[in-house]
Amino acid sequence: MSTLAIATAREVFELLRDDLVAIEQELGRDAASSVSTITEIAEYLREGGGKRIRPSVLLLSAHMMGFFGQSAIRLGTVVEMVHTATLVHDDIIDGASTRRGRPSTNTTWGNEKCVLAGDWLYMQAFRVALEEKNLRVLDLLIALTQQMVEGELLQIQKLGKAVSEAEYYDLIFRKTACLFSTSMRLGAVLAGASEAEETNVATYGRTVGLAFQIVDDVLDLTATEEVLGKPVASDLREGKTTLAVIHAWDHGTAADRQLIQRVLDDRSFEHVSRQEIQEILKRHDSVAYAMGVAERYAEQARQALAGFAESDFKRALLWVPDFVVAREK
Repeated sequence: MSTLAIATAREVFELLRDDLVAIEQELGRDAASSVSTITEIAEYLREGGGKRIRPSVLLLSAHMMGFFGQSAIRLGTVVEMVHTATLVHDDIIDGASTRRGRPSTNTTWGNEKCVLAGDWLYMQAFRVALEEKNLRVLDLLIALTQQMVEGELLQIQKLGKAVSEAEYYDLIFRKTACLFSTSMRLGAVLAGASEAEETNVATYGRTVGLAFQIVDDVLDLTATEEVLGKPVASDLREGKTTLAVIHAWDHGTAADRQLIQRVLDDRSFEHVSRQEIQEILKRHDSVAYAMGVAERYAEQARQALAGFAESDFKRALLWVPDFVVAREK
């Protein structure tokens, strides 16, 4: 790699190509079970692609601090398996019919099989992690899993309600950003990083993860169904208030709030159209507000790496916040 700033996805992929190929191979091996249904569901999800951004930041964290061993491949596989398990459970909880433009697993195999396959993937992730024989790794993964489950339960409790910004940030930390933060921490643990270094990369992961979810929620409101691979404004229809909607609620008229609440109550756009909601968001610049928050978190992520020595791996990590904020799906 050149010593120039890394500025494209292609360059970052080239930097991690061998590692990511190894992770794909290990995912194929580790997600195989003697029960064919589990293997079929796991393989279907793996073939569905995904950005592999969580194992990528783990690899970059470890490499930035000088670690290049097999353990980074193993733990990169672990965090992707945890992420995959959450997707299975999320689709069941949300009653989703599509995922990345394909039928969701619960649509194909049914809720009963999928919830058990998700449980199996969680346990398999821990079984693979046990090969590290590192209690610190297990402690981080246990805390991560508890936070993610708490996040799902909190979200269910708040469905159909207009939550505050503070509640929203807490929710998206638990549901999304904690996995980014833990991925960065795991890379630091493998590298034998200092407490201060681990704290800094964890901050990077947290803020990148918050930006990632805010943008994800904005895209749910603004992208096309063809790009998203699922219906537009699914979150609001499912009773979830995300940052742009919260901003419109806080700054809108009583009539605006009434329309938003009607969608939350109906869990449909039968009486209030998507276009009416999008007009409310546009009138209050709510999408621009949410994107501004995501950009501030992206900048905080970049600042968290200021104390690390320059390297291609650091430059790749500095590129990730730009990718997160600029992505279209």
